[in-house]
Amino acid sequence: MKHVYLSWYDTEELVSKLVFKLNTPYDAILAISRGGIIPGGMIAEALKMKNVLTAAVIFGEHSDAVTRITWPRFMQFPDDDVLVGRKILVVDNLWNRGRTLMAAKGRIEAAGGFPELAVLHWRQSSSTFPDDAPDYYADLTEDFIHYPWQRIDDSDYRVLAQPVMPLS
Repeated sequence: MKHVYLSWYDTEELVSKLVFKLNTPYDAILAISRGGIIPGGMIAEALKMKNVLTAAVIFGEHSDAVTRITWPRFMQFPDDDVLVGRKILVVDNLWNRGRTLMAAKGRIEAAGGFPELAVLHWRQSSSTFPDDAPDYYADLTEDFIHYPWQRIDDSDYRVLAQPVMPLS
């Protein structure tokens, strides 16, 4: 697996490619934190949408078999009354295993909403859901993608992820 570093221009191109595939209109966009926030906002701009929601879905960090089947923890998610009867575009940057997007989809469906899933990249071979897929994706990949908004804290010569506090 190679590392691919996307520029902002690359990201704009991917978002544009994705926008033209979408089954518009939508009642709202649900951007998955953190990776889906920027592409979700860019899609909202392109579609001139103002109803942008966010969700934070957490799974355990361990990679053992027990963790793969655990339930997600929704740190933040719109209330059911915001979702019921509405067509919601769920946006994330990457479908890797698919757990986050499928958890969000399930929660929207349980609330009576109609989710459609969109990602910039779909890593099909690593999906935990072989019979499911994102409804829309800009590109297939097997590479490790570095998005431009991630690089602010993954390199030691830029902004530190943990700020150094001055001594009093």
